[in-house]
Amino acid sequence: MGILDNVREQYLKGRDEEMSLEAYLDLCRQDPLAYATPAERMLAAIGEPELIDTRKDSRLSRIFSNRLIPRYPAFEEFYGLEDVIAQIVAFFKHAAQGLEERKQVLYLLGPVGGGKSSIAERLKKLMEAAPIYAIKGSPINESPLGLFDPLRDGKQLEEEYGIPQRYLTGLSSPWAIKRLEEYEGDLSKFRVVRVQPSVLKQVAVTKTEPGDENNQDISTLVGKVDIRKLEAFAQDDPDAYSYSGGLCLANQGLLEFVEMFKAPIKMLHPLLTATQEGNYKGTEGFSAIPFQGIILAHSNESEWQSFRNDKHNEAFLDRVYIVKVPYCLQVSEEVKIYQKLLRHSSLASAPCAPGTLEMLAQFSVLSRLREPENSSIYSKMRVYDGESLKDTDPAAKSFQEYRDYAGIDEGMNGMSTRFAFKVLSAVFNYDNSEIAANPVHLMYVLEQRILREQLPEDTQRVYLEFIKGWLAVRYAEYVGKEIQTSYLESYSEYGQNIFDRYVTFADYWIQDEDYRDPETGAIFDRSTLNGELEKIEKPAGIANPKDFRNEIVNFVLRARAQNEGRNPSWTSYEKLREVIEKKMFSSTEELLPVISFNAKASAEDKQKHENFVTRMVEKGYTPKQVRLLSEWYLRVRKAG
Repeated sequence: MGILDNVREQYLKGRDEEMSLEAYLDLCRQDPLAYATPAERMLAAIGEPELIDTRKDSRLSRIFSNRLIPRYPAFEEFYGLEDVIAQIVAFFKHAAQGLEERKQVLYLLGPVGGGKSSIAERLKKLMEAAPIYAIKGSPINESPLGLFDPLRDGKQLEEEYGIPQRYLTGLSSPWAIKRLEEYEGDLSKFRVVRVQPSVLKQVAVTKTEPGDENNQDISTLVGKVDIRKLEAFAQDDPDAYSYSGGLCLANQGLLEFVEMFKAPIKMLHPLLTATQEGNYKGTEGFSAIPFQGIILAHSNESEWQSFRNDKHNEAFLDRVYIVKVPYCLQVSEEVKIYQKLLRHSSLASAPCAPGTLEMLAQFSVLSRLREPENSSIYSKMRVYDGESLKDTDPAAKSFQEYRDYAGIDEGMNGMSTRFAFKVLSAVFNYDNSEIAANPVHLMYVLEQRILREQLPEDTQRVYLEFIKGWLAVRYAEYVGKEIQTSYLESYSEYGQNIFDRYVTFADYWIQDEDYRDPETGAIFDRSTLNGELEKIEKPAGIANPKDFRNEIVNFVLRARAQNEGRNPSWTSYEKLREVIEKKMFSSTEELLPVISFNAKASAEDKQKHENFVTRMVEKGYTPKQVRLLSEWYLRVRKAG
């Protein structure tokens, strides 16, 4: 089937289907979704979660304290927002159960560019998943069940069609009441249509925005008289009314109220009765108009604070269910947000040097974190990402300790994801001859952007310190390692040899036994073993060699038991891995002729250089980036 046929078929599927009221009631008996509330239909669209047992993942276990966490496929690209999504789903679950939430406005509160609008868009999309059933011709797509009186008809409807009495509101619109009079109470003359909610057609899903303070009134929400119809109808006739307000269009669906608290309070009054009583008054003197729907609002914190501090708004505050949507505070999740942006752009296939997105994510997260006590903010960032620092930073605290000290508002300010996107765009386009991104250009662009943002002086100083004091220093270590590992062809074999030799020497030294080298036959007594061990330990600045040696040997003995008697990989123990790397790279003199891009003295050096560049390219760098990063690294090393 071609694309055009496919589109036509989808369109025809979404067309309204007509049936009799009796056929509709029969359908209710078979399918509870036919009379479900908007919250129930939303829950059905969200679907069942996949339960993640965080005990099985060391990173997640540290972040989520070994809890079972739900992941919903409907929100799979909302990275780092597990708690937010859980709160939103809880709201719909409680509303579907008929609890207090069904009378509340779902309000997303968060900083700019934090994902509030994206969540709202996803919820509107989910609201389109299941059809609604409405009285044919009703200007507000009202439920046919509104035609029945709960006291008079409730018991019979439940017995005959299985419709619980709580679904009967007993509220008909002025339009339906007029039709009922015309039909002389004969309900069989009403027809029912199956309607597909649609954002594009503004059917059961709509958006309202605050307008000008001076001329905006409640008609934006409740509609108003259509003056063109006044020739044929009286002003208070339901047929003369234009049901064009947000509450009219969103009945049985979802009304998104953008920047809600920018609107004057008089405009918000219809929301009070719509949420609490399930109806609202139009601008004319006819009866109330029913409303069964979800009101979703969002704004940033400054608007919420000024609204909350006004005593006149107390009645409204009690009817708001707040979900805070902070910025992402996990580096690896923030990286996924950038990857998603790049996937949906023409930069998807542009080269991006390893470490670029990670560095930008680290800067973004650092700007959002609250400075901890007696610990570095960089360690806090790593702990928030699920790393264990007990071996590398004794001052680091646990995830929960950092969270408790930071308070509930952490992540509500800092640099937005939009700021990061703009920086990323500039980095990819920094070099006119190659559309690509790398951390060196990123640090420069970040610095320039921060200076241009006109931030408060203290904030600017802190942000620049993040770049110079943390990111540049850590990146120099990282890229140094990348360069050095590419320089050493048999790097891992070399590292493993040092590891195995160190463990053997340490083991014999602890046992106070002489060691005989099986290849050379040379004998190492305790002082010789000590000298050999110190050659590795001293470049790394190990303060307490005796404890360190015991620790390593104990670790290796435990690991051998699970590894069929073989030594573990030399990279498996963070502390010793760092010690070995410092031993391997304590001298960069032999490195310089190979990695520098100057003319080579010999064919052998030239070959080594080409091999080095090839290995760097295999790691994900372009040849141009290899040159840039190598020169930057050598410059930094010289300055250090």
